[in-house]
Amino acid sequence: MLKRSDVHIRDPFVVPVPAEKAYYVFGTTVEACWGGPGEPARHGFDWYRTTDLESFEGPFPAFRPDAQFWGTHHFWAPEVHRLGGRWYMTASFKANGACRGTQILAADRITGPYRPHSYGPVTPRNWECLDGTLFVDEKEDPWLVFCHEWVQTKIGTIDAIRLARDLRRPAGEPATLFSARDARWISDRMQRKELVTDGPFLYRGQGGMLMLLWSSFLPTGYAIAAARSRTGKLMGPWIHDTPPVFDQDGGHGMIFRTFAGRLTLSIHSPNETPKERPLFIALREQDGQLVKV
Repeated sequence: MLKRSDVHIRDPFVVPVPAEKAYYVFGTTVEACWGGPGEPARHGFDWYRTTDLESFEGPFPAFRPDAQFWGTHHFWAPEVHRLGGRWYMTASFKANGACRGTQILAADRITGPYRPHSYGPVTPRNWECLDGTLFVDEKEDPWLVFCHEWVQTKIGTIDAIRLARDLRRPAGEPATLFSARDARWISDRMQRKELVTDGPFLYRGQGGMLMLLWSSFLPTGYAIAAARSRTGKLMGPWIHDTPPVFDQDGGHGMIFRTFAGRLTLSIHSPNETPKERPLFIALREQDGQLVKV
């Protein structure tokens, strides 16, 4: 068993499994995440299992690419969602001569093995994209919400694209939900020509309020904040909350409920390799905003 302080992971994504009273944790493999192309066995994603969010079993392999897989490096930010009886993983990949994109993988069990499901990336092929997350709207249409990356646009944006019901291909054109410049918690404090958007995650709060967590950088380091949809729908318009939920060099978050019913934010902190560790922060909803307990 590993202690939480021993788990090297970025972008920790937690999936509670009530039948086991256990949490499965997926994330970016720290040792390989920034490197260039290498042998396939060094790249992929792992999972951990914990019953108390402090002691962890693992890591165990969730996805290992075969020789035909298009991505060669920058295997980032896996998320795992259950839809229609199967488990789907969204993750970002990069290859020389190809834009970074989010592909969908699938498995019959939460533990995998995950195999390519979509026909390559479902993000636009000529966009540098990352951190795709699945969202199912009120019509039960699936969407991928992702970042159009600042390395291409200078000012990062959060975008959405509707997917086919089988999750194998896009079913529409991308639409921009908002840009980093729209959020005064960043734009007022970072007087720069480049602004980052990272790690979107959708959460349906009390009264049906739709919230979108996302990360960027402040003078204090990596940070995470929430935006709220004025209409309760994906297309917004989006209102940006201040202050950030967490601004002490941690981010790329998601929200889950513990088996005791506590609303919990999962992030990595600090944002320095190889010091990243999973951090679980109790939250509450207050006046339509997310605040730390």
